[in-house]
Parts: sequence; C-alpha cells; structure tokens
Amino acid sequence: MSIFHAMNNSASALTAQRLRMDVASSNMANANTTRATLNENGEWEPYRRKMVVFQPSENKFSHFLHKAAHHPSQGSGVKATDIKEDKEPFKLVYNPNHPDSNPNGYVKLPNVDPLKEMVDMMSATRSYEANVTSVNASKSMLTKALEIGR
Repeated sequence: MSIFHAMNNSASALTAQRLRMDVASSNMANANTTRATLNENGEWEPYRRKMVVFQPSENKFSHFLHKAAHHPSQGSGVKATDIKEDKEPFKLVYNPNHPDSNPNGYVKLPNVDPLKEMVDMMSATRSYEANVTSVNASKSMLTKALEIGR
C-alpha cells in the first residue's frame, strides 16, 4: 500500500464532488430556461435537470478479487462516469402572456426543483470539505513521519 493512497482516494472524490457542485449550479442557473434544446419536431424544449453518476474507479471483478485477497482495507477512489438528464416531466404553469405559452396559456418550465438542487449542492459541499480534511490529515501524518527521521 502506498503512503499516498489515502490522498489519491480523496483527490478523486474532490474532483467528483466539484463536478457535482458544477452540475447543481448549472441546474439552478437554468431553472427558468424555457428554450434550451430543439426536439426532433423543431420545437423548443425547456432545460432538463442533469445528474452526475458516480462509480468506483476500478470496477472489474479481478481487481476486487485481488484487493480482497491482498489489501482488504484499500479503496480505489471514485469517478464520475456520466451526466444524465432527469426524465421527470416538465412543470406546466398557467401564464398566457409568456412568449412560450401554448394555445391554452400554459408554459412548460424546466423540471428543476431549487430545493433539491440546494440540498444536492450542500451535500456535495460537505463531502468536498470532508475530503479536504482527509487530505490535510494525511499530509500532517506524512509530515510528522518525516520529522521522526531528524
């Protein structure tokens, strides 16, 4: 096991959580965007909420078998594998004066819930802070180990 293994795991988590915060802030910024993409009919659709998909950095069976046999406590970090769109339906709001309202006066708004996004952003921030604390603790332990040699 490398002395930098804990730092590598935390560094991968820092990268993943930063991406999660970026996606949540993008969702918040587009919470009222009614013309984000053109569909196959040539009509504008509202912005669709995006979500980050995480998985372990190593997901092959042979890796897990080797790790279980030789290094049972060693993790492999995390990586963001995809950014998927939420398939939840759009919100319909009655606003006949809006330029994007349909003939009945309803406007399709994005499926972004600001409350969900704030909770997701707070969770990502807390995870980020925890990993920064872990990196600082590892750095401190390595510094103390080097001081023993003096």
